[in-house]
Amino acid sequence: ASGVQVADEVCRIFYDMKVRKCSTPEEVKKRKKAVIFCLSPDKKCIIVEEGKEILVGDVGVTVTDPFKHFVQMLPEKDCRYALYDASFETKEAKKEELMFFLWAPEQAPLKSKMIYASSKDAIKKKFQGIKHECQANGPEDLNRACIAEKLGGSLVVAFEGSPV
Repeated sequence: ASGVQVADEVCRIFYDMKVRKCSTPEEVKKRKKAVIFCLSPDKKCIIVEEGKEILVGDVGVTVTDPFKHFVQMLPEKDCRYALYDASFETKEAKKEELMFFLWAPEQAPLKSKMIYASSKDAIKKKFQGIKHECQANGPEDLNRACIAEKLGGSLVVAFEGSPV
């Protein structure tokens, strides 16, 4: 373990995304669909990356394809953690489940990849109950088919409203 701490705000966001209380349509719009986390400048704490989130209310308004938008928010040459509230369908049901991502692109500096990899347990311990985890090393790891595979393989027939 790297000794990196996890900011309270990161835990609060996870809790808000995990707990889907009955809420008014206005509250639902403010719920986060995706959030990206990064290391603080001193590399001692995992924090929320400023401005790197998609709200449920943005989908269909300013964001047409939330997953594509999420992938485009990831930096090309550095690592990140992320939570994504995936909507998908199996042959039996429609589901929404949180996914945890470790983004470690090939072009990221080695030091960055090492600290993100060694700090992953710290953030995962705070994210109790996440069923789906994905480590992505490039955009090719973040296509719909790869994600559907992580969510349930051949049982998944649609992801974010589009057939797989």
